[in-house]
Amino acid sequence: MSKYVYPAIFTSEPDGGYSVYFPDLEGCYTCGDTLADALFMAEDALALILYGYEKDQRPIPQPSKMSDIKVTADSFLSMVACDTLEYRKRFNNKAVKKTLTIPEWLNEAAVAMNINFSQVLQDALLQRISPQ
Repeated sequence: MSKYVYPAIFTSEPDGGYSVYFPDLEGCYTCGDTLADALFMAEDALALILYGYEKDQRPIPQPSKMSDIKVTADSFLSMVACDTLEYRKRFNNKAVKKTLTIPEWLNEAAVAMNINFSQVLQDALLQRISPQ
């Protein structure tokens, strides 16, 4: 699964900014100078921590129900969504060399047509792993 939605607590700071905390995810904090900035940073922090869970093959905690979370007078609760596949595409884009085997006739035909093997493989893999 690469798409997630978690509740986040947004707290107004005395300097006018906002701090953000995800109660279901240990150590998942961020902040922003404005509400829009805090929301952007919250999505990024959520994607980063959940990507780490996926990469380490740790169990991903279930999000709490909003009705179960208490907030203070200077805070409010909002759901934040992220897509870890999109996060991977943006930040984990290092090229990795792969060796593969194809029939000789297919290789000759593709070379004659100037087909970029790497691009074809990337396109095919993206099509296979992307949610339908």
